Amino acid sequence: MHKAAACLILILLLGMPVLLVAQDSNEPEIDIDWDIYTADLYVRGDQTFIISLGVVFPTIFINNGSKIAHQITPPVGGIGLLNYNYYLNSRFYIGAELGGFFLPTLAKNTVFIIPLGASAGTQFLAGRFEFPLFLTVGMAWQNYLNLGYYGLYAKAGGSAYFRATSEWSFGLTTFWSWFPQWTDDPAKNVHGNFLGLTLSARYHF
Repeated sequence: MHKAAACLILILLLGMPVLLVAQDSNEPEIDIDWDIYTADLYVRGDQTFIISLGVVFPTIFINNGSKIAHQITPPVGGIGLLNYNYYLNSRFYIGAELGGFFLPTLAKNTVFIIPLGASAGTQFLAGRFEFPLFLTVGMAWQNYLNLGYYGLYAKAGGSAYFRATSEWSFGLTTFWSWFPQWTDDPAKNVHGNFLGLTLSARYHF
């Protein structure tokens, strides 16, 4: 009797892996291919972190309603930006940015600008390509020699990214930024405008 029970237990133990394999084979396969792009690829709570490096061009400077010549030469500087975005749904996101400009002047000095702002944007998808549009408003620290200014700035722009993997996309970003300098004398107010172009790497998490 004991031998029969032992044989039955042995048969059950040997047959259990076969039963488990058979059960697994009947379960439907799950498609985890992230490459299937739909309008709801992004959901609430998705986040991105962006690193951007590039160049910035001084464009139009206005003083007392008239265009003035700036002293930035060559008419190009460098820029670096860090951006964080949080998606509210598949189309809209909010975020923040911290950056830094440097611009050489005719007298071989350097203008430094450090912007810190909040942003909002929307995004469109086309296959593996993603096209965010954004608007940023914040405060900027501006410094030239022993002169300093702290004030408002605004920026609007767009990007074109290629989604290389589920976690990384790479692309170009271009933007127009406005840095006003308001003083106690309105005749001395200056409105500086810059055009920027950067290479951007975006991490999705």
